[in-house]
Amino acid sequence: MRVALWALTLLLVACKVEPRPRPPGVLFVSVEQQSAWVRNFNPLFAGAGSRWPTRAGVYECLEIFSPAVGQWTPWLATGHAWSEDRRTLRFALRPGVRWSDGRPFTADDVAFTFQLLKQHAALDAGGVWRFVEDVRAEDAHTVAFQFSRIYIPGFAELAQQPIVPRHVWEKVADPVTFTNPRPVATGPFTEVTVFRNQVYELGRNPHYWQPGKPAVSALRFLAFPTNDQANLALVEGEVDWAGNFVPAVDRTFVARDPAHHGRWFPLYGSTVFLYPNTTLPPLDDVRVRKALSMALDRERLVEIAMYGYTRPADATALNDAYAAWRDADAAQGAWVKHDLEAAKRLLDEAGLKEGPDGLRRKADGQPLALDIEVVGGWSDWVRAGQVVARDLRKLGVQAQLRTYEFGAWYARLQKGEFQLAISWSLDGPTPYTFYKWQLSPRTVRPVGEVAASNWHRFGDEEADELLTRFERTDAEDEQRALMAAVQRRYSELAPSIPLFPNPSWGESNSRRFTGFPTEQNPYARLSPHAEPDSLLVLTSLAPREP
Repeated sequence: MRVALWALTLLLVACKVEPRPRPPGVLFVSVEQQSAWVRNFNPLFAGAGSRWPTRAGVYECLEIFSPAVGQWTPWLATGHAWSEDRRTLRFALRPGVRWSDGRPFTADDVAFTFQLLKQHAALDAGGVWRFVEDVRAEDAHTVAFQFSRIYIPGFAELAQQPIVPRHVWEKVADPVTFTNPRPVATGPFTEVTVFRNQVYELGRNPHYWQPGKPAVSALRFLAFPTNDQANLALVEGEVDWAGNFVPAVDRTFVARDPAHHGRWFPLYGSTVFLYPNTTLPPLDDVRVRKALSMALDRERLVEIAMYGYTRPADATALNDAYAAWRDADAAQGAWVKHDLEAAKRLLDEAGLKEGPDGLRRKADGQPLALDIEVVGGWSDWVRAGQVVARDLRKLGVQAQLRTYEFGAWYARLQKGEFQLAISWSLDGPTPYTFYKWQLSPRTVRPVGEVAASNWHRFGDEEADELLTRFERTDAEDEQRALMAAVQRRYSELAPSIPLFPNPSWGESNSRRFTGFPTEQNPYARLSPHAEPDSLLVLTSLAPREP
């Protein structure tokens, strides 16, 4: 494995190819690894596989949260206000906004978008209508949400929902399967000027509401099936903005042009997990989950698979954006520390005894065999899966890595049709969203039904009671005490197996464009994966003056 990594590193260092001439003002972006593009700009359905930046660049939301600075930025809304009883939330909409076809954007569009989510349950992956009772346009620029209960985190869930135009989507027969090939939207880039298997391009919205923006004339996306191919294009100067895992990035990329090549990898990305499907025995046994976790040498994992860009996860599973929320006692849970002998004892207690061949066997005498699923082109996660499989084999588990194209992998993940899978978490302004999707029975979907997260299908009533109490208060001291209790419950139950906080991958080439966020100017995360605050970047970039 190390030989392959060094071979790739040497190849990247050796490449000294002058970039091909590119159209001025066109930003080349690498954010998705796909062998061929499928034309889909549906911003509403989580399982649609829509092209970037459909949800935050083509379409827009009411307000944007940036974890890099911990602040909200008004967007399609200029502000919001709660009623005194915290049961009604009003957004004041920005006047003068138009859809890309020139029609005015109004509160009716916002209300219609949320009614679509109500009418088509598959669109409401986040469960908005579990706490919203009604939504109505009070006038052209005011929309009011009536809550069925006090639910303070509801603001973040409503504020970051992409909004669609009523005059277009009311004519759509099935918004779940609609691929929306010619989007009408409010974002900075709405015009599909090129769409072929290997390349697509988005042009500027002719009616964008921010004067003089976007300064970038178009976004262009080349199809790269793997990280390695995307990285070669980045190193050769054919990509301006990327969200890639790059081996030895400071040597292979930054050092080639230190004045223009930048990278920023804060540990603000989602946590990377080994998700156990808890609907399947013996993965429904906490002792087995903790045993699998303790078999993993995370120090070795982050060094080999992640090139040392991150750290091993602690027992809270929180990334560094939530550092102020982390409970020190919960973080020390022993079940995320490498201890193979303790892991073996846990499997013994769970009845998975070691046979004469060294394999753990179930009650029926069959070996404990588990497949680990990951996307084939994601080289960092593939290496992580290889390390995990080797560690589990030392425990006596017949672990096998299975790779899939993204679409097939994601469909299996969402429907709970896997044994073990490496994937990300869902996050929000506070750890509430993160733990809701890890622990709440309200987020559990039956196997075979698409789930926005909680792919491991786990729910705990005690944790849910703590989360429910968190929902009802905006008192910071009380919120922090409740979240500390949630963390301790998570560590006790080990519903999922955290591997490491994922870096928020971001690379920039400022030779042609300026305005990228940096560690010194962290107005947003640099990663294009970081939606919706990537929209802040799209509207801040500008071509470099000759």
